Amino acid sequence: MHIRKLLVLVLLGLSLAAAADFRTITEVYEIDLPNLRLPGSEGGTLALKECDDCEVQTLRVSAATRYVLNHRDVTLVEFKKAISRVTNREDVIVDVAHHLESDSVTAVMVKL
Repeated sequence: MHIRKLLVLVLLGLSLAAAADFRTITEVYEIDLPNLRLPGSEGGTLALKECDDCEVQTLRVSAATRYVLNHRDVTLVEFKKAISRVTNREDVIVDVAHHLESDSVTAVMVKL
């Protein structure tokens, strides 16, 4: 019986050491569509507010930024065109993936 307890404690100790190595690399913002301004070009910036009363944040985008519309990669132009046709803007959530180390947006995703 004591051997099982010892084994469990050893395994827990090992898992805690492994957990200490985890760090956040990408942060994903869930933004209401009215609180998002898309970039004008592939090398520009997008602006977002996490809530209606929150401060505006600007994040850098690049040619490597993915624009995902209904689980399908599209160009920035196609993404902006689809977003512009949305009538119920208050009901649409956009996910913005921000890579913290490079300080750039890796993906902007929406399901319409």
